[in-house]
This record gives sequence, C-alpha cells and structure tokens, in this order.
Amino acid sequence: IVITVIGADRSGLVEEISKTVTACGGNWLESRLSHLGGQFAGMVEIAVASDRVEELKASLENLSGSGLSVMVREANEDSSGECDQVANIEIVGQDRQGIVSQISAAFAEFKANVESLDTECKSAPMSGEKLFEAKARVCIPAECDLNELRDKLEEIAADLMVDVSLGIEN
Repeated sequence: IVITVIGADRSGLVEEISKTVTACGGNWLESRLSHLGGQFAGMVEIAVASDRVEELKASLENLSGSGLSVMVREANEDSSGECDQVANIEIVGQDRQGIVSQISAAFAEFKANVESLDTECKSAPMSGEKLFEAKARVCIPAECDLNELRDKLEEIAADLMVDVSLGIEN
C-alpha cells in the first residue's frame, strides 16, 4: 500500500507511523518525508500480507486522533517499464512565478512522466535574492524526441532566465 500523511510537525511522528506499520506486520519499503511550512508531510510505500491490509489501513486511519491526516491507497504496478530513457534535470535561477508550471507543461507535451521532483527556494550566496533550485527525475518514453524536448526546455529557460541542465542515466 501507499500512504500519505500530513500534520503539524512534532517530535515522534515518524516513530508513531513506523510502530503502527510494524504492529500490523507491515514492512516500510520506500518513503519521502519532509518538513514543509511547519507541517510534516510524507508518502510511504509499505508491504503487508494481503490478510492484514484492512487491519493496517484501520490502524493508520486511527492516527487522525493524534493530529495526522492519513490517506491509504493500494499500490499499483510500477510504471517504470514504460521508460525508454531516464533523464535527470536540474533547474537553477532567480525565483519567479510559473517555473514549475512551464517546465512540467513541457514534460506533459512530450509525454514524459515526472517520477520525482524536489524544489527549494533559498537566498543566493552573494546577492541574497531568492534562488529557485529544482531536481527532477523524468521517465522519457520511446516516442519522445529527446532533442526536441531539450530545445523546448532551453526555450523556457531563456524566457524565464533560469539554467536548465538535462542528463540521461546510463
């Protein structure tokens, strides 16, 4: 199963979730957990025997009493088999509205699937201006013309005045 959790950040949240998973015979496989805007937010993939799924779902949903919102979904087949290539993309530039929107629209236009996206804004070292940084892992399907995608990203980068680099995993 895959769960998403969000709640006011405090000490012990990960322990509370992990104890619940373990108590129901679940195995914590993969997760992305973050502190964002004073909130704890995360996604966790859990393996659990089919005869204990409902027990685990109920136990996780009971965490709402401790201030967590939990959503539980059945895991689907892995879509990574549809990738012809995997691209790692980095974006750096002065923060401005619309960077993620324009870059993600380009991925959608070329039927590329964003598998992970990590972004942050921080002060630039010398000027102190807001600097936007993003790293994405993108599944590129066989029908995608990688050179056309690269051209589109460079066009967007020039328009937004950001640097975009695209590297292909081997």
